[in-house]
Amino acid sequence: MNKTIEAVFDGTVFHPTEPIALEPNVRVRITVEELPPSEKRQVSFLEVARSLNLDGPPDWSENLDKYLYGGETWNEG
Repeated sequence: MNKTIEAVFDGTVFHPTEPIALEPNVRVRITVEELPPSEKRQVSFLEVARSLNLDGPPDWSENLDKYLYGGETWNEG
């Protein structure tokens, strides 16, 4: 089976941009052809959030309103 897929290289591994119908641990041969940057590539919120390398308090999700707006949290009654 030959199939051409697009992937993004993060400096360590290739991440396919679409699902691939292969069983785990199947050996494949990869030929790399660099593509020009796509003007309309949509970046997901999670990709952006991960790229920011944010460091915050461990209770961020529990006390989001407190950190965003300075108000009380749900846990503070």
